[in-house]
Amino acid sequence: MVAAAGARLLRGGAYKPRSSPYSFQGLGIEGLKILRKAREETGLAIVTEVMSEEDVDLIAEYADLMQVGTRSMENYALLERMGGCGRPVLLKRGMTATLEELLRSAQVIAINGNPQIILCERGIRTFETATRNTLDIAAVPVLKTVSHLPVIVDPSHAAGVRCLVPVLSRAAVVVGADGLLVEVHPSPDQAQSDGDRLSSARGYCDRAGAAQPRGSH
Repeated sequence: MVAAAGARLLRGGAYKPRSSPYSFQGLGIEGLKILRKAREETGLAIVTEVMSEEDVDLIAEYADLMQVGTRSMENYALLERMGGCGRPVLLKRGMTATLEELLRSAQVIAINGNPQIILCERGIRTFETATRNTLDIAAVPVLKTVSHLPVIVDPSHAAGVRCLVPVLSRAAVVVGADGLLVEVHPSPDQAQSDGDRLSSARGYCDRAGAAQPRGSH
């Protein structure tokens, strides 16, 4: 489905850093094997997160693009190891990180031998509670002005509400994002990762749709 939609990469979390110890934590090595099979059958490049410097070599055997997640943006031991991983790195902005701090983390990877870095704006933590995070849309043009690195946007983690993802995606494209990282699932309400939370947001989407003027799309 992802390949048919025109995507070029498939991201799957074999290892899932979760806020709650009771949430689904991923399938580990079995998850990596499933991702490799998906690549073989679809031709999609594979993106998956690395949580520890000890796992870099193992995950590099399976992944085409190594992700440093928001909680690991300032894990400098991991960033240094990513400098020699032999794969491009997707670096997600920390939920409380400034753009300067994001670029400093990118520099750690680069000075350790790996200039192949993609920056990802995925929403930051603010006082606003209507969405899971606050999408800093201005981050895209700012980063592209001060850096040569490509910048992509993750509207799913920014919104946390599925009905907002399309409009945030369009906003990201308008301001010059080089790509989008969008959560997908054939049955979102039953997803082991965030399915219950997205289900609870359905009422918000219903109200948002009801509030649209007649004839609008």
